[in-house]
Amino acid sequence: MKILFICGSLEPGKDGVGDYARRLCGELIRIGHVVNILSLCDHQAVSFLSEFQEIEGTKVSVNRIPLAATNLQRLKLTQHVVNNFKPQWISLQYVPYSFNPKGLPFWLPSFLKKLQGNHKWHIMFHELWLGIDTESSFKHKCIGKVQQWIVKKVINSTNPYYVNTQNKLYQYFLQSHNIEADILPICGNIPVTAVKSKQNKFTQLVLFGTIHPGAFFKDFISDVASLKSNLGKPIKFVFIGKNGAELFNYINILENIGIEYEVMGIQPETVISQVLIDSDFGISTTPYFQTEKSGVFAAYKEHQLNTICVSREWTPTKGHYNVPNIIKYEKNNLKLNPITVQVFDLNSLADQFIKSISIS
Repeated sequence: MKILFICGSLEPGKDGVGDYARRLCGELIRIGHVVNILSLCDHQAVSFLSEFQEIEGTKVSVNRIPLAATNLQRLKLTQHVVNNFKPQWISLQYVPYSFNPKGLPFWLPSFLKKLQGNHKWHIMFHELWLGIDTESSFKHKCIGKVQQWIVKKVINSTNPYYVNTQNKLYQYFLQSHNIEADILPICGNIPVTAVKSKQNKFTQLVLFGTIHPGAFFKDFISDVASLKSNLGKPIKFVFIGKNGAELFNYINILENIGIEYEVMGIQPETVISQVLIDSDFGISTTPYFQTEKSGVFAAYKEHQLNTICVSREWTPTKGHYNVPNIIKYEKNNLKLNPITVQVFDLNSLADQFIKSISIS
């Protein structure tokens, strides 16, 4: 099967959806399919690029259109890629902010409609629109209304044969607009390359990637410290990846309470994999009901790491449900009891994706 994936950016390590698409394409190539990726608004490309990017030993053919290109240039270049590749399927990896810095890609629906070819459309909604939580501001609710309109225009312009999203909450909101979407869990962006090393002398908690603001981290650390005597080993926090500005606040909290920590910063994938596999718990600061859209959470699961959600309040206006494979932190009610993690890995993702579009 020949499949063209379309996303926003493709600089390795700089765009989560781009990293996801690259890993999925690598696996699809390994099981015998012909794939290509096109980034429409690449932040790192300064001119149109055609290159190979290697992932897990597999070279993936990618084309990159710079963000600075005009929409007419973007259309001509995209049509050129489609004409040369002649895909049977085009899979749009949709995130509103991938195609416009303000999350309002008004140009996208008509752009997609103008693409000519004998392909069918598939859409993966990684993100939807603002304003679906009760805590959202009036401004965000207004932006969200416009973003909903754009989503519906994208659907009308492409008439997709198959639509996916990665969690039940987004599925519910899409369904409220008469858009039927099946669940396709995402894979992590860190390949499992490590083997668990010798017994760790710490109860190790790892926080990988961006720390989202507003999490009740101080309360969480106080509750963790109160469990010291039950754990039998000292507690250690490891921060790895690009954590962002919130890292300094977290370090201050740990120092004030007297818990050991290590800041490793940006590291190669092999090092990250080793840290994850050697840890006891992974910390997610993504809001609980959005957890399943997180590549970090997917990476934790693939490394069979128990995840604790420590996040800000984010309450969906509708569609509440229990998110599987995660411990939701509640103040004064922390239990560090391991749960059985159901692993949905890269091979499972590729297999489910191909089976889904094959019956469409």
